[in-house]
This record gives sequence, C-alpha cells and structure tokens, in this order.
Amino acid sequence: MTDRQAQILAAIVEQYAEIAAPVGSVTLAKLFNVSPATIRAEMSRLEDGGYITHPHTSAGRIPTDKGYRYYVNSLGISSEGPEQAIDRSARAIGVRLESAGGPARAIRSAADSLAEITHNLGLATIGGQLYMSGLSHLFMQPEFGQVTAVKEVARLLDNLEPWLREAAPTEPINVYIGQENPIGRNSGCTLIISRFVSPYSDNSYVGTLGPTRQSYRSVMDLVSYTAKSLEAAF
Repeated sequence: MTDRQAQILAAIVEQYAEIAAPVGSVTLAKLFNVSPATIRAEMSRLEDGGYITHPHTSAGRIPTDKGYRYYVNSLGISSEGPEQAIDRSARAIGVRLESAGGPARAIRSAADSLAEITHNLGLATIGGQLYMSGLSHLFMQPEFGQVTAVKEVARLLDNLEPWLREAAPTEPINVYIGQENPIGRNSGCTLIISRFVSPYSDNSYVGTLGPTRQSYRSVMDLVSYTAKSLEAAF
C-alpha cells in the first residue's frame, strides 16, 4: 500500500466513524487537494485489496474489517503513553476512580465512565465477575437496527467472561475487529480491552464493545488510561 492510499484509508475510517455514511470521492478530493478522478482510482485499488467496499449502489466507500485492522495497526501505542493523549473528560475518570470507595465501585465506575464518554458498551471484570454499562448506547448505533445483529451481540456478551478467562489476552491493548472476535463474529462489533494488574484476580480487564465504525485512536487511548487508573485506584 502506498503512503497516499494509507492516508486515504485512514480518512475513510475516520470520516465514516463521524458521519456513519459511505465516504465519497468528492469529499476526499477536497481533503487531499487532488481531483475526484485521482481519488476514485486510489479507492479502486484499495477496494481491490479488500480494504474498503461500497454498500449496494452507493458511490461512497466504507472500511472492511481488513481495512480497520490495517488502520489500527498503523496507530500503535503512543511512546509517550496514553496519559499524554487524553482529554479532560478522560482525566475525570481517574478522579472518579480514586474516590470510588472500594474495588467493586471502582470497576462499576470505570465501566460507567467508558460508556458515557465513548457511547459504546463499557465493561470491566474482576474476580470472575463481568460488569457492563451502556447497553442502550450500543443498541442506539445505526449498525444494530436489525434483529440478527442484536442476537449476535447478545451471543458475544453471553460468552465474553468465560472467553476472557480462558484466552487471557496479555497485550497492552487488545483490539478484536468484526470477524476477529472469537464469538459473535457476525455482530459487526469491535472489542477493545486492556488487562490491568489487580490484587483480586490474575485476569482483570477493562474496555468497550462498540460497532466496527468508531474512533479507534481515542477509544484505545481511553481504555489504556482507564486500566492504568484502575491499577492506581487499587
């Protein structure tokens, strides 16, 4: 993939997250200061590579799971740490967790805060228990207007805690996009989780579950920061 194609893919991912509609060549042409024909040629190459697709008869494009994976891999983890990349709303999580008054309340506060800020489902585990918050946020997303999608999400959530216990992901930030999810693969969801050190469990996690269409950079930073805040609170 060329640098310009990578930049166009990133623009499609980020704009689609914002507008929830396929991104057209005219919009991208203005952004990159080139002709729409140039953008269409690059989009065609990205589509041939499986990174983007066009739904039905729309002239615009949306990312595929492969496209999202390329984009997420290009983000990496900031060398300065998530603390340098967060905004004031994220810093408020640390304050809330410090004053939570016990591990169970801290876990609930973490899940609540992630749900409020990201508008995804917030989740956290401790001692074999899974806490979730913001289910209404999740199902208000346009991707989950169909009954079949809701059933896939429910299947994922029903099996999430035992899967986490068995798989025990260890990366600083774990991102499972769409078909990469071990369960609920057709749910159109992305699971973003971080493991954190806890005196109550060897496998404690905090994160979010949302549609594949989301602001990955900010959510990943926020989840990382919340994990560090929980460690500090404990």
